[in-house]
Amino acid sequence: MIDFQKDKDLSSLTTFGLPASASLFAEYDNVNDLIRIFRSEEYRSNEALHIGGGSNLLFVDKFPGLILHSAIRGIKIYGSDPQRIFVIAGAGEKWTDLVRFTLDEGLAGLENLAGIPGEVGASPVQNVGAYGVEAGDRIFSVECFDTLTGKVVTIPAADCGFAYRTSRFKTEWRGRYFVLRVSFLLRRSDVAQSLDYGPLKNLTERLGRQPSPKEVAEEVLAIRNSKLPDPSEIGSAGSFFKNPVLDRYYFEQEIEGLHPEIPRHEIKEKDGKEMVKLPAGWLIEHSGLKGERIGGAQVWPGQCLVIANTGDASVADVIGLADLVKKRVAENFNVVLEPEVQYVDMSTRVTILGSGTSKGVPEIGCHCAVCRSEDPRDRRTRASVLVEIRGKRFLIDPGPDFRQQMLRHNIDHLDAILITHSHYDHVGGLDDLRPLEKGGDHIRLYMEPNVHADLERRLDYCFKPHPYPGVPQFDVHEIGDEGFEIDGIHILPVRVMHAKLPILGFRIGEFAYVTDAKTIPEEEKWKLEGLQLLILNALREAPHFSHLNLEEALALIDEVKPSMTYLTHIAHSMGRHADREANLPPHVRLAYDGLSLKIL
Repeated sequence: MIDFQKDKDLSSLTTFGLPASASLFAEYDNVNDLIRIFRSEEYRSNEALHIGGGSNLLFVDKFPGLILHSAIRGIKIYGSDPQRIFVIAGAGEKWTDLVRFTLDEGLAGLENLAGIPGEVGASPVQNVGAYGVEAGDRIFSVECFDTLTGKVVTIPAADCGFAYRTSRFKTEWRGRYFVLRVSFLLRRSDVAQSLDYGPLKNLTERLGRQPSPKEVAEEVLAIRNSKLPDPSEIGSAGSFFKNPVLDRYYFEQEIEGLHPEIPRHEIKEKDGKEMVKLPAGWLIEHSGLKGERIGGAQVWPGQCLVIANTGDASVADVIGLADLVKKRVAENFNVVLEPEVQYVDMSTRVTILGSGTSKGVPEIGCHCAVCRSEDPRDRRTRASVLVEIRGKRFLIDPGPDFRQQMLRHNIDHLDAILITHSHYDHVGGLDDLRPLEKGGDHIRLYMEPNVHADLERRLDYCFKPHPYPGVPQFDVHEIGDEGFEIDGIHILPVRVMHAKLPILGFRIGEFAYVTDAKTIPEEEKWKLEGLQLLILNALREAPHFSHLNLEEALALIDEVKPSMTYLTHIAHSMGRHADREANLPPHVRLAYDGLSLKIL
């Protein structure tokens, strides 16, 4: 019998020392119990989140669903060849206990990773690392429970997509697999395996010989203890930010000339791409943030990568300080820091970047009352929307006003871009995406094949295999009517008709965005049912051949019954915002540029 605990206090299962709780909580210590949980009503009816030691989590609000925690423990050794020793550990084992076990057994390979908080199950997800070694370097395979099939599978390390502080478990597989056990490939040796990084470089010289794995582990622990807060007294998540890894060309052209003093570590990736890793702690310290505080949250003086809870911090303090750090580093070094900490926030925030039609409002050369209005809600840039969900930031349609929209909202990064169709008023800002390529990461675009082909023809210089430097480079994902995932977040395309042209809307959770629709096929309307928020186009009061007018939009709203609808893609002929909205039903409003909405 599984014990589902209600209103569970999670404070002891996280390392920040901040209040955290969940509506439901269940722990399991074997696969059979996990299968029982998977088949339960509690699992089927709730959003589920699997956690480990909580060393990489910041709970923004009470988690409204089911938290799962593995208590699968045990460590076993297999193999007779000293160069190929397999160590298999349960996901619920503490990472520090695993490292200590391997050292006691005379095994080398994990010594550089001594002292890292958390549990074994998180190691392949986060690809934890320190002092030149990452867990993915030592992992042989990962035994998982697949929530799509309900079966136990073993995934070879080569298929896990290990990269700096990430893996496929954290991105495209997010939420699909629950780690059960991890198999590490180590060796018996009296000599440590990796001494090429940072403070370990001179350890051999100081000792006068090659250090043993235990000596390296002791050195690592001494360094960590000298820099990091004592976890028994001060709450933190360890390193709050990742060390940025930048394209070498970008670094040389945009950063090195202005800041030649920045330390750097050159990396050549498997595909031959040359990268440069910068120390985030150095960037933070040299942005004048050492010891900086907001409330009870502090940039730790001994290691600026750490944001610590000095005793009375709130979640808002930590987030506010993290935002300040990102802002200052970007201002000083033109580098955008990415949090290593995962914000657990089940809300969805939608920001209307643009709410106007293809001509915008005011229209050029028009002197009507709307175009002359001083109400800021009547000044409408071309239609676009920003969706922020679970720490990810998605843009729908980079229109020709994209640049000014992003500047207005101080948006410095996007995780992905969804494109409804290829008309200019929805894609005219693609070239303006180039500043968001900081570090050389290609920008992910999700669009239909015909849209991809059209854009390749019109903006061929952006899609060439080897474009000249400075051109925005895209990682294109072709989609259709079927649902897909971005970093574990499910996106459901909605087929709509723009006159005779099939285009897409998108549903993300309980929010949907539909623009430029004239009709929606009956077989697609189910995708718009049960919404908390619908953003829907309504061009004007008079009929139009390719867009819903106000009457048609209201009829569709009555049919699919979202809790709240905001109308967008609005022409000046709709009338002034204040006048028109006064005559709408209470559950229907006009969108306007800058409107921010939150779905809990």
